Amino acid sequence: MGVRTWIEGWPVYRQLTGPDPLGRGAASKSAGSKRLVARTETADRMARSVCPYCAVGCGQRVFVKDERVIGIEGDPDSPISRGRLCPKGAASESLVNGPLRQTEVLYRRPYGTTWEKLDLDTAMDMIVDRVLDARRRGWQDKDEQGRTLRRTMGIASLGGATLDNEENYLIKKLFTAMGAIQVENQARI
Repeated sequence: MGVRTWIEGWPVYRQLTGPDPLGRGAASKSAGSKRLVARTETADRMARSVCPYCAVGCGQRVFVKDERVIGIEGDPDSPISRGRLCPKGAASESLVNGPLRQTEVLYRRPYGTTWEKLDLDTAMDMIVDRVLDARRRGWQDKDEQGRTLRRTMGIASLGGATLDNEENYLIKKLFTAMGAIQVENQARI
């Protein structure tokens, strides 16, 4: 690297000899910074989502490259957050890319001291069996006066504020169809 090359690469030299005497534009850009590209520009696609942390429902833009989330930012089209996210919402990429994220179903048997890995189909079958058993054992067809009830007191639902309106609507429909009458949400409590 010659002296002339070094001097021409120096921002003060570019500022004093070029069209940017205040050093606020081209003079402040190095060759390295000119090559920089925002990681969201290299994304294959962008999906809109809702922040999962609280009941506010801030809009998010999720950038995906090679089927992996590479960035999350606030959605400027969201009427709720207008492009802004709190620190937790801005860091929600760690939910999917965090090294400590659990990606396997773990099960601890009653009175067990260790966790065992289960495949998803086995775990889902276990859940279905337990829900149906609790529904059957808690079923009330009629009350003491003979009035029709057709409900179960054996299961209930407590939804979380991380669910959006559509998910809460479907959960309410599912539990009502199963006969559950205790359907509540954390955001209302």
